[in-house]
Amino acid sequence: MSKINNKLLTSNRHSTVFPFKFNKLALVLALSLPFLGLTACNKQGGAGAPGMGAMPPPEVNVVTLQARNLPVDFEYVGQTAGIRETEVRARISGIVEQRVYEEGTKVKAGQVLFQIDPGAYQTQLASAEAALGVSEAKLNQAKREYARLAPLATEKAISQREYDDAKSALEMAEASYKQVRAQVNEAKLNLGYTKVVAPIAGVSGVATKPNGSLVTPADSLLTTIVQTDPMYVNFSVSEADYLKLNADLTSGKLQLPGKRAGNGSMDFDVKVKMADGTIFPTSGKMNFLSEKVNTTTGGFDARAQIANPNGALRPGQFVRVMLQGGTRKDAISVPQRAVIDSPMGKMVFGVSPDNKLVPRPVELDGWSRGEWVVTKGLQSGERVLVDGFIKAHDPGMTVKPVAIDAKAPAGSPATSAPSASASAASAKSAAH
Repeated sequence: MSKINNKLLTSNRHSTVFPFKFNKLALVLALSLPFLGLTACNKQGGAGAPGMGAMPPPEVNVVTLQARNLPVDFEYVGQTAGIRETEVRARISGIVEQRVYEEGTKVKAGQVLFQIDPGAYQTQLASAEAALGVSEAKLNQAKREYARLAPLATEKAISQREYDDAKSALEMAEASYKQVRAQVNEAKLNLGYTKVVAPIAGVSGVATKPNGSLVTPADSLLTTIVQTDPMYVNFSVSEADYLKLNADLTSGKLQLPGKRAGNGSMDFDVKVKMADGTIFPTSGKMNFLSEKVNTTTGGFDARAQIANPNGALRPGQFVRVMLQGGTRKDAISVPQRAVIDSPMGKMVFGVSPDNKLVPRPVELDGWSRGEWVVTKGLQSGERVLVDGFIKAHDPGMTVKPVAIDAKAPAGSPATSAPSASASAASAKSAAH
């Protein structure tokens, strides 16, 4: 019985080991078959077919640099101001009877804004006119007296003293008449000043004195008026920008849209960007640049004038002032995304004639319509990598360059199709 059991155990062991060996052999064969098939495909492809280990060069987008005249823009923070701003003040003391205008509306020059109680000034005028009548009567009497005595003095019929007294009386009467007449004119002016009128046309402000308030020479402000068409935009040009502008103008690198004015203005075209990012529809001109540095801001005070026909711009708004119209001659520029920050500064990847990546340190000089202006490190005719840094970022790496427009957005399709040989190789690889 024990012999039978030993045979059964031996038989079970052999039946368990054999399947294990068989499964292991099957796994090795299964893993080897794909490599055998790939080897066969490579042999069938001939000597010209590349091996599976050699990856094709990555396709990247490049631009060919060209020297050209580039527009130059500058942008500063500015604040709007009326081209004329004036305070409306009462010239006399009195009680404000009525505010005639509507606050915040446009008013014309000479339009009545406030009415001050005229009663006291009407009385002063009447009194001055009465005094003028008395003075005129005295003057006429002096004239008649002098006319009567003058011939007698010629004939020596009266003393010289009587003649001199008559002449002096006439002169004093004439002086007194002029004095009283001036008082009448002053009384008329004061009466006229009871109607407070707008000195300029513009947008009226809030009234500082309600009806019934007393105005005095020490507290005479009634309202303000601002002329808003055109508008001024005040801003500050940094000293560094000013020095560089002068240097570029002197060397001829920069050209202005017009002649430089005698007040320092550089005649730039001006656009205004509002707080919400929109561009104001009308443009203007830079018309002033200070001759000295503002010690408060550390820059040069500047001003632009811009049309504001609909009154959309209001005094005191903060805006972005964009100076345009300047041109940089024969400049080299690259798309913003082509420039890389490295530990040694800004750099780009150039593409050599044999399609290899070459790192090129560059020096930049600001923006020009979304592109970096390059002053050193690149020349016209060279190719620069723009898109494809993830695939190609090692110096000396071979790439497949595809030319694109410098203005094309990132990720845009290439302007040229892949070569026929590359398409055929891709198809053959897919077939295998």
